[in-house]
Amino acid sequence: MKYGDGLGVVTVTYSPGETLAPFVDTLAKATTRPAQVILADNGSTDGVPESVAASHSHVTFLPTGGNLGYGGGANRGVAALGPDVGWVLISNPDIEFSPGSVDALIDAASRWPRGGMFGPLIREPSGEVYPSARLLPSLGRGVGHALFGAVWKSNPWTRAYRQEKAPVERSAGWLSGSCFLMRREAFDSVGGFDERYFMYFEDVDLGERVGAAGWLNVYVPDAEVTHIGGHSTARSSDRMLREHHRSAYRYMADRHAGVVWAPFRVVLKAGLAARVKILTRKSG
Repeated sequence: MKYGDGLGVVTVTYSPGETLAPFVDTLAKATTRPAQVILADNGSTDGVPESVAASHSHVTFLPTGGNLGYGGGANRGVAALGPDVGWVLISNPDIEFSPGSVDALIDAASRWPRGGMFGPLIREPSGEVYPSARLLPSLGRGVGHALFGAVWKSNPWTRAYRQEKAPVERSAGWLSGSCFLMRREAFDSVGGFDERYFMYFEDVDLGERVGAAGWLNVYVPDAEVTHIGGHSTARSSDRMLREHHRSAYRYMADRHAGVVWAPFRVVLKAGLAARVKILTRKSG
């Protein structure tokens, strides 16, 4: 399908609380383009998404019909955009945008004609830069990071995977799903998110498939946002930890299927389970 040059913004909401209003307010200063904002709602009970949509004419409240996870909700939101929208920004609702940040992502596309996905520099509330442009998890890096990342943070596998280097515009294996811009034709070319991933690793999987389809994942540090921290996930951090490790296993197991890889999958599952126990004990 031929799309126009309009901008659509999709955020997946699940009782986002006080983070949603700043998301919409700072977005207004992040681009000079009119933006259609879709709140793909996975079953909020706090009334916030409905209230925000009612007070902004360019914001649409879209119930997804259930808790579909991040990728499932985002896919529904993108599908609701009209053919005039050729640029899709997908973001967590707990993102605050720096002025001009979305326009900077779109501007980068002229420098990267094969760029399909563009990610900003993401800061934590403390001001620390989050490593949001990373290498794809290879067998060695994936296992090393999964098994040792929680107890030996400076291990070589984690350092290589996280790509913590000076922030310069460059291509990457994948970009953080907490905030990114896509050409809509690139999103369509890979069928959007794989909805088997309820939460976590859906962005790694998407970035890999974007690259396999001939597009580039481009890190654009001139565009800056701040990730405040999830209101909904904070209430269920242990569950989210388990979901993260479940998705990590799915990602690696999908790519190492068959009888020959069975011992690896057993070791990986045991290692991830041990990591969950360690981190849960620390958080408790």
